Amino acid sequence: MGRRDVSIAVVGCGFSGIGLAIGLKRAGFDDITIYDKAAGPGGVWLANTYPGAACDAPSHLYSFSFEPKPDWSRRFAEQPEILEYLRHCVTKYGLTDHCRFRTEVVDATFLPHAARWRVRTADGGQAEYDLVVAACGQLSNPAVPPVPGLDGFAGTVFHSARWDHGHDLDGARIAVVGNGASAIQFVPLIAPGAERLTVFQVESHWISRKPDRVYPRPRKALNRRVPAVQRLSRLGIFLWFELVLNPSLVLPRGRRTLSLPVRALCRFALRSVRDRGLRDRLTPRYEPGCKRILTSSEYYEALNRPNVGVVDRPIAEITRQGVRTSDGDHHTVDTIIWATGFRSQDFVAPMRVTGPHGRELNASWKDGARAYLGMSVAGFPNFFLMYGPNTNVGSGSIVHMLESQTAYIVQAARLLASGVASLEVRADVLDRFDAATQRRLAASVWNQGGCDSWYLDEERRNTNNWPGFMTGYRRRTRRLDPADYHLER
Repeated sequence: MGRRDVSIAVVGCGFSGIGLAIGLKRAGFDDITIYDKAAGPGGVWLANTYPGAACDAPSHLYSFSFEPKPDWSRRFAEQPEILEYLRHCVTKYGLTDHCRFRTEVVDATFLPHAARWRVRTADGGQAEYDLVVAACGQLSNPAVPPVPGLDGFAGTVFHSARWDHGHDLDGARIAVVGNGASAIQFVPLIAPGAERLTVFQVESHWISRKPDRVYPRPRKALNRRVPAVQRLSRLGIFLWFELVLNPSLVLPRGRRTLSLPVRALCRFALRSVRDRGLRDRLTPRYEPGCKRILTSSEYYEALNRPNVGVVDRPIAEITRQGVRTSDGDHHTVDTIIWATGFRSQDFVAPMRVTGPHGRELNASWKDGARAYLGMSVAGFPNFFLMYGPNTNVGSGSIVHMLESQTAYIVQAARLLASGVASLEVRADVLDRFDAATQRRLAASVWNQGGCDSWYLDEERRNTNNWPGFMTGYRRRTRRLDPADYHLER
Protein backbone atom coordinates (compact mmCIF):
# COMPACT_ATOMS: atom_id res chain seq x y z
CA MET A 1 0.00 0.00 0.00
CA GLY A 2 1.34 3.41 -0.95
CA ARG A 3 2.15 6.06 1.60
CA ARG A 4 0.76 9.56 1.34
CA ASP A 5 2.31 12.69 2.78
CA VAL A 6 0.76 13.84 6.05
CA SER A 7 0.90 17.47 7.12
CA ILE A 8 1.03 17.98 10.86
CA ALA A 9 0.60 21.06 13.05
CA VAL A 10 2.01 20.95 16.59
CA VAL A 11 0.84 23.78 18.84
CA GLY A 12 3.47 24.40 21.49
CA CYS A 13 7.26 24.10 21.57
CA GLY A 14 7.94 22.94 25.11
CA PHE A 15 8.89 19.43 26.23
CA SER A 16 5.66 18.04 24.68
CA GLY A 17 5.93 19.65 21.28
CA ILE A 18 9.67 19.11 20.93
CA GLY A 19 9.46 15.45 21.94
CA LEU A 20 6.57 14.81 19.56
CA ALA A 21 8.23 16.56 16.63
CA ILE A 22 11.40 14.53 17.17
CA GLY A 23 9.35 11.32 17.30
CA LEU A 24 7.55 12.23 14.08
CA LYS A 25 10.78 13.07 12.27
CA ARG A 26 12.40 9.84 13.40
CA ALA A 27 9.36 8.00 12.00
CA GLY A 28 9.88 9.62 8.60
CA PHE A 29 7.43 12.52 8.73
CA ASP A 30 8.78 15.87 7.58
CA ASP A 31 5.77 18.09 6.84
CA ILE A 32 5.63 19.36 10.42
CA THR A 33 4.95 22.90 11.60
CA ILE A 34 5.51 23.79 15.26
CA TYR A 35 3.68 26.91 16.40
CA ASP A 36 4.52 28.83 19.54
CA LYS A 37 3.56 32.32 20.67
CA ALA A 38 6.90 32.72 22.46
CA ALA A 39 10.13 33.94 20.92
CA GLY A 40 11.80 30.54 21.05
CA PRO A 41 11.56 26.94 22.22
CA GLY A 42 11.24 25.90 25.84
CA GLY A 43 7.62 26.35 26.88
CA VAL A 44 7.41 26.87 30.65
CA TRP A 45 11.22 26.79 30.85
CA LEU A 46 11.42 29.81 28.58
CA ALA A 47 8.59 31.68 30.33
CA ASN A 48 9.51 30.98 33.97
CA THR A 49 12.67 32.95 34.71
CA TYR A 50 11.99 33.86 38.34
CA PRO A 51 14.96 33.66 40.73
CA GLY A 52 15.73 30.09 41.73
CA ALA A 53 13.49 28.49 39.08
CA ALA A 54 14.35 24.79 38.98
CA CYS A 55 12.80 21.38 38.45
CA ASP A 56 11.62 19.28 41.38
CA ALA A 57 12.32 16.04 39.47
CA PRO A 58 15.94 14.84 39.23
CA SER A 59 17.74 15.93 36.06
CA HIS A 60 18.55 12.42 34.79
CA LEU A 61 14.83 11.60 34.82
CA TYR A 62 13.57 15.00 33.64
CA SER A 63 15.01 14.59 30.15
CA PHE A 64 14.29 12.52 27.07
CA SER A 65 15.33 8.87 27.36
CA PHE A 66 16.70 8.96 23.82
CA GLU A 67 18.77 12.09 24.50
CA PRO A 68 20.54 11.71 27.85
CA LYS A 69 22.67 14.60 29.07
CA PRO A 70 25.71 13.18 30.85
CA ASP A 71 26.94 16.51 32.18
CA TRP A 72 23.99 17.86 34.16
CA SER A 73 25.55 20.29 36.62
CA ARG A 74 23.42 19.18 39.57
CA ARG A 75 20.84 16.65 40.69
CA PHE A 76 17.94 19.12 40.27
CA ALA A 77 18.64 21.25 37.21
CA GLU A 78 17.82 24.96 37.21
CA GLN A 79 15.86 26.80 34.54
CA PRO A 80 18.76 28.06 32.37
CA GLU A 81 20.25 24.56 32.05
CA ILE A 82 16.90 22.93 31.23
CA LEU A 83 16.19 25.60 28.62
CA GLU A 84 19.61 25.06 27.07
CA TYR A 85 18.93 21.32 26.93
CA LEU A 86 15.68 21.88 25.03
CA ARG A 87 17.39 24.27 22.62
CA HIS A 88 20.05 21.63 22.06
CA CYS A 89 17.35 19.06 21.21
CA VAL A 90 15.72 21.44 18.72
CA THR A 91 19.04 22.00 16.97
CA LYS A 92 20.33 18.42 17.05
CA TYR A 93 17.15 16.90 15.64
CA GLY A 94 16.67 19.50 12.91
CA LEU A 95 13.52 21.18 14.20
CA THR A 96 14.58 24.80 13.71
CA ASP A 97 13.17 25.12 10.18
CA HIS A 98 9.86 23.60 11.35
CA CYS A 99 9.31 26.22 14.07
CA ARG A 100 7.16 29.33 13.75
CA PHE A 101 7.83 31.42 16.83
CA ARG A 102 5.95 34.57 17.88
CA THR A 103 2.96 32.97 16.16
CA GLU A 104 -0.07 32.28 18.33
CA VAL A 105 -2.68 29.82 17.09
CA VAL A 106 -6.11 31.25 17.86
CA ASP A 107 -8.39 28.87 15.98
CA ALA A 108 -8.43 25.35 14.58
CA THR A 109 -11.51 24.27 12.60
CA PHE A 110 -12.11 20.85 11.04
CA LEU A 111 -13.18 20.91 7.37
CA PRO A 112 -15.29 17.75 6.81
CA HIS A 113 -15.21 17.87 3.00
CA ALA A 114 -11.41 17.82 3.02
CA ALA A 115 -10.88 15.88 6.28
CA ARG A 116 -8.34 18.52 7.23
CA TRP A 117 -7.90 21.18 9.90
CA ARG A 118 -7.72 24.87 9.07
CA VAL A 119 -5.40 26.58 11.53
CA ARG A 120 -5.53 30.35 11.93
CA THR A 121 -2.99 32.49 13.75
CA ALA A 122 -3.22 35.83 15.52
CA ASP A 123 -1.31 37.57 12.72
CA GLY A 124 -4.06 36.67 10.24
CA GLY A 125 -2.29 33.73 8.63
CA GLN A 126 -3.91 30.37 7.99
CA ALA A 127 -2.95 26.93 6.73
CA GLU A 128 -4.48 23.45 6.45
CA TYR A 129 -3.21 20.24 8.03
CA ASP A 130 -4.15 16.58 8.08
CA LEU A 131 -3.35 16.26 11.78
CA VAL A 132 -3.32 18.79 14.63
CA VAL A 133 -1.76 18.14 18.03
CA ALA A 134 -2.27 20.53 20.95
CA ALA A 135 0.93 20.44 22.99
CA CYS A 136 0.05 23.53 25.02
CA GLY A 137 0.65 21.91 28.40
CA GLN A 138 -1.30 22.23 31.63
CA LEU A 139 1.00 24.85 33.16
CA SER A 140 1.20 27.56 30.52
CA ASN A 141 -1.51 30.09 31.44
CA PRO A 142 -0.82 31.94 34.72
CA ALA A 143 -3.75 32.19 37.13
CA VAL A 144 -4.50 35.46 38.92
CA PRO A 145 -7.45 35.43 41.32
CA PRO A 146 -10.10 38.13 40.83
CA VAL A 147 -9.34 40.19 43.94
CA PRO A 148 -11.32 43.44 44.32
CA GLY A 149 -9.31 46.64 43.96
CA LEU A 150 -6.38 45.22 42.03
CA ASP A 151 -6.71 47.77 39.22
CA GLY A 152 -6.32 50.61 41.71
CA PHE A 153 -3.04 49.41 43.24
CA ALA A 154 -0.38 52.12 42.95
CA GLY A 155 2.63 49.80 42.96
CA THR A 156 4.06 47.07 40.71
CA VAL A 157 2.25 43.79 40.09
CA PHE A 158 3.43 40.70 38.22
CA HIS A 159 3.05 36.92 38.21
CA SER A 160 6.02 34.69 39.01
CA ALA A 161 5.65 33.09 35.57
CA ARG A 162 6.05 36.54 33.98
CA TRP A 163 8.81 37.85 36.22
CA ASP A 164 9.56 41.58 35.91
CA HIS A 165 13.35 41.62 35.88
CA GLY A 166 13.35 45.39 35.39
CA HIS A 167 11.73 45.99 38.76
CA ASP A 168 14.20 46.48 41.62
CA LEU A 169 13.15 44.50 44.69
CA ASP A 170 15.93 45.75 46.95
CA GLY A 171 14.40 47.81 49.72
CA ALA A 172 10.88 46.98 48.53
CA ARG A 173 7.89 46.05 50.64
CA ILE A 174 6.73 42.88 48.91
CA ALA A 175 3.57 40.81 49.09
CA VAL A 176 3.99 37.28 47.75
CA VAL A 177 0.53 35.80 47.21
CA GLY A 178 0.83 32.03 47.26
CA ASN A 179 3.28 29.62 48.82
CA GLY A 180 3.56 26.76 46.34
CA ALA A 181 6.31 25.33 44.18
CA SER A 182 7.48 28.63 42.68
CA ALA A 183 7.22 30.74 45.85
CA ILE A 184 9.36 28.40 47.93
CA GLN A 185 12.08 28.73 45.28
CA PHE A 186 12.20 32.51 44.86
CA VAL A 187 11.26 33.74 48.35
CA PRO A 188 14.63 32.73 49.90
CA LEU A 189 16.45 34.63 47.16
CA ILE A 190 14.53 37.91 47.26
CA ALA A 191 13.94 38.09 51.02
CA PRO A 192 17.44 39.29 52.04
CA GLY A 193 17.17 42.49 49.99
CA ALA A 194 13.58 43.36 50.82
CA GLU A 195 12.61 45.92 53.44
CA ARG A 196 9.66 43.70 54.25
CA LEU A 197 8.35 40.53 52.62
CA THR A 198 4.97 39.09 53.52
CA VAL A 199 3.89 35.67 52.28
CA PHE A 200 0.12 35.41 51.99
CA GLN A 201 -0.30 31.69 52.48
CA VAL A 202 -3.20 30.17 50.58
CA GLU A 203 -2.82 26.70 52.07
CA SER A 204 0.09 25.06 53.84
CA HIS A 205 2.15 22.41 52.06
CA TRP A 206 4.07 19.32 53.01
CA ILE A 207 7.67 20.36 52.33
CA SER A 208 10.72 18.15 52.73
CA ARG A 209 14.37 19.13 52.44
CA LYS A 210 15.67 19.02 48.88
CA PRO A 211 18.34 16.34 48.35
CA ASP A 212 20.16 18.50 45.81
CA ARG A 213 23.87 18.50 45.11
CA VAL A 214 26.34 19.60 42.48
CA TYR A 215 27.64 16.71 40.39
CA PRO A 216 31.45 16.41 40.59
CA ARG A 217 33.49 16.38 37.40
CA PRO A 218 34.43 12.67 37.71
CA ARG A 219 30.73 11.71 37.75
CA LYS A 220 30.12 13.57 34.49
CA ALA A 221 33.14 11.90 32.90
CA LEU A 222 31.91 8.50 34.05
CA ASN A 223 28.46 9.17 32.54
CA ARG A 224 30.12 9.91 29.19
CA ARG A 225 32.45 6.93 29.17
CA VAL A 226 30.04 4.40 30.65
CA PRO A 227 26.49 5.41 29.56
CA ALA A 228 25.05 2.47 31.50
CA VAL A 229 25.84 4.31 34.74
CA GLN A 230 23.51 7.15 33.82
CA ARG A 231 20.86 4.75 32.56
CA LEU A 232 20.96 2.85 35.85
CA SER A 233 20.71 6.12 37.77
CA ARG A 234 17.67 7.11 35.72
CA LEU A 235 16.08 3.69 36.27
CA GLY A 236 16.68 3.84 40.01
CA ILE A 237 15.10 7.30 40.29
CA PHE A 238 12.16 6.19 38.17
CA LEU A 239 11.50 3.12 40.34
CA TRP A 240 11.74 5.21 43.51
CA PHE A 241 8.96 7.50 42.28
CA GLU A 242 6.99 4.68 40.68
CA LEU A 243 7.02 2.18 43.54
CA VAL A 244 7.61 4.23 46.69
CA LEU A 245 6.34 7.79 46.20
CA ASN A 246 3.38 7.14 43.91
CA PRO A 247 0.34 8.65 45.73
CA SER A 248 -2.17 6.89 43.46
CA LEU A 249 -1.20 3.45 44.75
CA VAL A 250 -2.12 3.93 48.40
CA LEU A 251 -5.64 2.93 49.38
CA PRO A 252 -7.39 4.87 52.16
CA ARG A 253 -6.89 2.14 54.79
CA GLY A 254 -3.13 2.09 54.44
CA ARG A 255 -2.46 5.70 53.60
CA ARG A 256 -1.63 6.93 57.08
CA THR A 257 0.80 4.10 57.75
CA LEU A 258 2.56 4.36 54.41
CA SER A 259 2.75 8.16 54.62
CA LEU A 260 4.48 8.12 58.02
CA PRO A 261 8.00 8.40 56.53
CA VAL A 262 6.91 11.36 54.40
CA ARG A 263 5.31 13.06 57.40
CA ALA A 264 8.47 12.46 59.43
CA LEU A 265 10.73 13.96 56.75
CA CYS A 266 8.51 17.01 56.35
CA ARG A 267 8.13 17.56 60.08
CA PHE A 268 11.90 17.28 60.46
CA ALA A 269 12.34 20.03 57.86
CA LEU A 270 9.69 22.15 59.62
CA ARG A 271 11.70 22.06 62.84
CA SER A 272 14.03 24.66 61.30
CA VAL A 273 11.24 27.25 61.82
CA ARG A 274 12.02 28.75 65.23
CA ASP A 275 8.58 30.25 66.00
CA ARG A 276 6.36 27.48 67.33
CA GLY A 277 3.17 29.37 66.46
CA LEU A 278 4.33 29.84 62.89
CA ARG A 279 5.38 26.20 62.77
CA ASP A 280 1.82 25.21 63.64
CA ARG A 281 0.37 27.46 60.93
CA LEU A 282 2.73 25.94 58.39
CA THR A 283 1.68 22.39 59.25
CA PRO A 284 -0.83 21.00 56.71
CA ARG A 285 -4.10 19.55 57.95
CA TYR A 286 -4.52 17.36 54.88
CA GLU A 287 -2.89 14.04 53.97
CA PRO A 288 0.59 13.92 52.42
CA GLY A 289 0.25 13.34 48.68
CA CYS A 290 -3.05 15.21 48.34
CA LYS A 291 -0.89 17.85 46.70
CA ARG A 292 2.52 17.20 45.23
CA ILE A 293 5.14 17.06 48.00
CA LEU A 294 7.37 20.14 47.70
CA THR A 295 11.11 20.20 48.34
CA SER A 296 13.24 23.06 49.63
CA SER A 297 16.13 23.40 52.02
CA GLU A 298 15.95 27.22 52.13
CA TYR A 299 12.28 28.23 52.38
CA TYR A 300 11.76 27.60 56.09
CA GLU A 301 15.06 29.30 56.89
CA ALA A 302 13.89 32.36 54.98
CA LEU A 303 10.77 32.55 57.15
CA ASN A 304 13.01 32.95 60.22
CA ARG A 305 14.27 36.31 58.94
CA PRO A 306 13.06 39.35 60.95
CA ASN A 307 11.87 41.09 57.74
CA VAL A 308 9.70 38.14 56.62
CA GLY A 309 6.19 37.34 57.78
CA VAL A 310 3.46 34.84 56.95
CA VAL A 311 -0.24 35.75 56.80
CA ASP A 312 -2.80 32.96 56.48
CA ARG A 313 -5.95 35.08 56.48
CA PRO A 314 -7.69 35.31 53.08
CA ILE A 315 -7.17 38.50 51.08
CA ALA A 316 -10.33 40.61 51.06
CA GLU A 317 -9.17 43.41 48.75
CA ILE A 318 -6.22 45.19 47.22
CA THR A 319 -6.04 48.86 48.19
CA ARG A 320 -4.04 51.61 46.54
CA GLN A 321 -1.23 51.12 49.05
CA GLY A 322 -1.42 47.46 49.92
CA VAL A 323 -3.38 44.36 50.87
CA ARG A 324 -6.29 44.07 53.28
CA THR A 325 -7.14 40.66 54.73
CA SER A 326 -10.47 39.28 55.90
CA ASP A 327 -9.73 40.16 59.53
CA GLY A 328 -9.42 43.85 58.61
CA ASP A 329 -5.63 44.10 58.89
CA HIS A 330 -3.95 46.25 56.25
CA HIS A 331 -0.46 45.39 54.97
CA THR A 332 1.30 48.27 53.22
CA VAL A 333 3.26 47.06 50.19
CA ASP A 334 4.64 48.52 46.99
CA THR A 335 5.05 45.24 45.07
CA ILE A 336 2.69 42.31 44.63
CA ILE A 337 4.01 39.05 43.21
CA TRP A 338 1.38 36.47 42.31
CA ALA A 339 2.65 32.95 42.97
CA THR A 340 -0.77 31.47 42.33
CA GLY A 341 0.02 28.83 39.76
CA PHE A 342 -1.71 28.21 36.45
CA ARG A 343 -5.14 27.66 34.95
CA SER A 344 -4.53 23.94 34.75
CA GLN A 345 -7.97 23.11 33.31
CA ASP A 346 -7.30 25.16 30.16
CA PHE A 347 -5.76 22.34 28.15
CA VAL A 348 -5.92 24.15 24.80
CA ALA A 349 -6.44 27.80 25.81
CA PRO A 350 -6.40 30.30 24.29
CA MET A 351 -6.84 28.27 21.09
CA ARG A 352 -10.43 27.64 19.95
CA VAL A 353 -10.95 24.12 18.57
CA THR A 354 -14.08 23.45 16.49
CA GLY A 355 -15.07 19.98 15.30
CA PRO A 356 -16.86 18.89 12.09
CA HIS A 357 -20.36 19.69 13.38
CA GLY A 358 -19.52 23.16 14.66
CA ARG A 359 -19.09 21.96 18.24
CA GLU A 360 -16.35 23.71 20.17
CA LEU A 361 -14.05 21.61 22.33
CA ASN A 362 -14.61 23.56 25.54
CA ALA A 363 -18.37 23.14 25.06
CA SER A 364 -17.80 19.37 24.90
CA TRP A 365 -15.91 19.73 28.16
CA LYS A 366 -18.57 21.75 29.99
CA ASP A 367 -18.92 18.91 32.52
CA GLY A 368 -15.17 18.44 32.84
CA ALA A 369 -12.28 17.86 30.46
CA ARG A 370 -11.84 14.26 29.34
CA ALA A 371 -9.97 12.50 26.59
CA TYR A 372 -9.26 8.87 25.76
CA LEU A 373 -5.83 8.10 27.23
CA GLY A 374 -5.61 11.86 27.70
CA MET A 375 -5.12 12.33 23.98
CA SER A 376 -8.24 12.01 21.81
CA VAL A 377 -11.79 13.35 22.10
CA ALA A 378 -14.95 12.00 20.46
CA GLY A 379 -16.23 14.41 17.82
CA PHE A 380 -12.76 15.75 16.97
CA PRO A 381 -11.13 13.61 14.27
CA ASN A 382 -7.42 13.86 13.50
CA PHE A 383 -6.92 15.89 16.68
CA PHE A 384 -4.77 14.83 19.64
CA LEU A 385 -3.52 16.36 22.86
CA MET A 386 -0.28 15.94 24.73
CA TYR A 387 -0.26 16.29 28.52
CA GLY A 388 -4.04 16.26 28.24
CA PRO A 389 -6.69 15.34 30.83
CA ASN A 390 -5.71 12.70 33.40
CA THR A 391 -2.11 12.28 32.27
CA ASN A 392 -0.39 14.26 35.02
CA VAL A 393 1.67 12.38 37.62
CA GLY A 394 1.64 13.11 41.34
CA SER A 395 5.35 12.36 41.65
CA GLY A 396 8.22 11.71 39.28
CA SER A 397 8.70 13.11 35.80
CA ILE A 398 6.05 13.91 33.20
CA VAL A 399 8.59 13.18 30.43
CA HIS A 400 7.86 9.44 30.67
CA MET A 401 4.19 10.13 29.94
CA LEU A 402 5.05 12.45 27.06
CA GLU A 403 7.22 9.82 25.40
CA SER A 404 4.35 7.34 25.68
CA GLN A 405 2.02 9.83 24.01
CA THR A 406 4.53 10.54 21.28
CA ALA A 407 4.71 6.85 20.35
CA TYR A 408 0.90 6.66 20.23
CA ILE A 409 0.42 9.78 18.10
CA VAL A 410 3.13 8.61 15.67
CA GLN A 411 0.97 5.52 15.12
CA ALA A 412 -2.01 7.75 14.35
CA ALA A 413 0.09 9.65 11.81
CA ARG A 414 1.08 6.34 10.20
CA LEU A 415 -2.58 5.39 9.84
CA LEU A 416 -3.21 8.64 8.01
CA ALA A 417 -0.16 8.02 5.83
CA SER A 418 -1.48 4.55 4.96
CA GLY A 419 -4.62 5.99 3.36
CA VAL A 420 -6.95 6.67 6.30
CA ALA A 421 -8.54 10.08 5.76
CA SER A 422 -9.63 10.56 9.35
CA LEU A 423 -9.72 8.77 12.67
CA GLU A 424 -11.96 9.72 15.56
CA VAL A 425 -12.13 7.95 18.91
CA ARG A 426 -15.46 6.21 19.48
CA ALA A 427 -17.69 7.84 22.09
CA ASP A 428 -18.31 4.55 23.90
CA VAL A 429 -14.57 3.90 24.15
CA LEU A 430 -14.02 7.33 25.68
CA ASP A 431 -16.97 6.90 28.05
CA ARG A 432 -15.68 3.58 29.37
CA PHE A 433 -12.17 4.90 29.78
CA ASP A 434 -13.32 8.04 31.59
CA ALA A 435 -15.69 6.13 33.89
CA ALA A 436 -12.95 3.70 34.87
CA THR A 437 -10.46 6.53 35.41
CA GLN A 438 -12.82 8.52 37.63
CA ARG A 439 -13.76 5.37 39.55
CA ARG A 440 -10.11 4.69 40.35
CA LEU A 441 -9.51 8.33 41.27
CA ALA A 442 -12.50 8.47 43.61
CA ALA A 443 -10.64 6.67 46.41
CA SER A 444 -7.30 8.39 45.74
CA VAL A 445 -5.57 10.77 48.14
CA TRP A 446 -5.91 13.48 45.48
CA ASN A 447 -9.70 13.28 45.73
CA GLN A 448 -10.10 12.37 49.40
CA GLY A 449 -7.01 13.79 51.06
CA GLY A 450 -8.71 16.93 52.34
CA CYS A 451 -6.97 19.61 50.26
CA ASP A 452 -7.82 21.98 47.43
CA SER A 453 -5.49 21.49 44.49
CA TRP A 454 -5.16 22.28 40.82
CA TYR A 455 -5.83 18.60 40.14
CA LEU A 456 -9.57 19.17 40.74
CA ASP A 457 -11.91 21.38 38.72
CA GLU A 458 -14.66 23.57 40.20
CA GLU A 459 -16.92 20.52 40.57
CA ARG A 460 -14.09 18.67 42.34
CA ARG A 461 -13.70 16.31 39.41
CA ASN A 462 -10.12 15.16 38.98
CA THR A 463 -9.32 16.10 35.40
CA ASN A 464 -5.56 16.03 35.72
CA ASN A 465 -4.03 12.93 37.28
CA TRP A 466 -3.35 9.43 36.02
CA PRO A 467 -4.56 6.84 38.56
CA GLY A 468 -1.86 4.23 38.55
CA PHE A 469 1.63 3.30 37.49
CA MET A 470 3.41 5.27 34.79
CA THR A 471 4.43 1.89 33.38
CA GLY A 472 0.73 1.04 33.19
CA TYR A 473 0.17 4.10 31.04
CA ARG A 474 3.08 3.05 28.85
CA ARG A 475 1.42 -0.35 28.30
CA ARG A 476 -1.94 1.23 27.49
CA THR A 477 -0.41 3.53 24.88
CA ARG A 478 2.10 1.13 23.36
CA ARG A 479 -0.31 0.18 20.56
CA LEU A 480 -3.05 2.26 18.95
CA ASP A 481 -5.96 -0.13 18.42
CA PRO A 482 -7.85 0.90 15.26
CA ALA A 483 -10.96 -0.72 16.75
CA ASP A 484 -11.09 2.15 19.27
CA TYR A 485 -11.59 4.61 16.41
CA HIS A 486 -13.98 5.43 13.60
CA LEU A 487 -11.84 5.27 10.48
CA GLU A 488 -12.70 7.00 7.19
CA ARG A 489 -10.74 5.99 4.12
